Amino acid sequence: MRLQNKIALITGGNSGIGLATAERFIEEGAKVVITGRNQETLDAAAAKLGPNAVAVRADITDDAAIKKAITTAVDHFGGLDIVFANAGIPGATPLGGTDRAGFEHILNTNLTSAFFTVQAALPHLKSGASVILNGSVHQVLGIPGASAYAASKGGIGAMNRVLASELAPRGIRVNSVVPGATRTPIWSTRASTPEAVTQLEAGFARAIPLGQWSEAVDIANAIVFLASDEAKSITATEIVVDGGTIGAPAGAPVYRPAA
Repeated sequence: MRLQNKIALITGGNSGIGLATAERFIEEGAKVVITGRNQETLDAAAAKLGPNAVAVRADITDDAAIKKAITTAVDHFGGLDIVFANAGIPGATPLGGTDRAGFEHILNTNLTSAFFTVQAALPHLKSGASVILNGSVHQVLGIPGASAYAASKGGIGAMNRVLASELAPRGIRVNSVVPGATRTPIWSTRASTPEAVTQLEAGFARAIPLGQWSEAVDIANAIVFLASDEAKSITATEIVVDGGTIGAPAGAPVYRPAA
């Protein structure tokens, strides 16, 4: 198993990509501490993950709460080998219709809190540890109405390289994963019924060269690789898991000639 005896912290591990990653980590032999704000989904995630996982209710914008989660990981399992700074929120911030508080809340949650999660974990990270940040295709696509979200994820890409440089002397690797459209609960604010979800997916799929959304486990598989010793020479790198959205946009179905 690729993560045998590794100890991991996953913020936002109670659903979506975070939960899928926790499942894959445990399958690969790791012990995992997950965080989340919703006690009900945390309890459900803990029940699903079993005895090799501990769930801690924590708001990552609260420094004391994230330190508590890290202390829990260390107390239960001893040290940290992997940090996946995954927790984040969506939000529309259209020009001309956005207040400062809403804009800053997205940046604070998605970017600032990722930095402080890594900083809080730093004293407990073992030599050779792996830090993984969660980016997004939003950081390069220029999607209208998403300035704060895109800025937060663009900041993740830039911070990834800085943290990799700072932590290199300790042999700690820092990388990011960049998901495209992925089936997770984050879309519930835009599609509240199965029919709406189907319509939303069909529309987005036309702009994805491979013609389909990713599953959360597809992203998790890339994260497992970055967390493992198979990636021991990889740092300051992004792995894009988006069906070709960034790299080959002209191959998307929307640009293909009609049959």
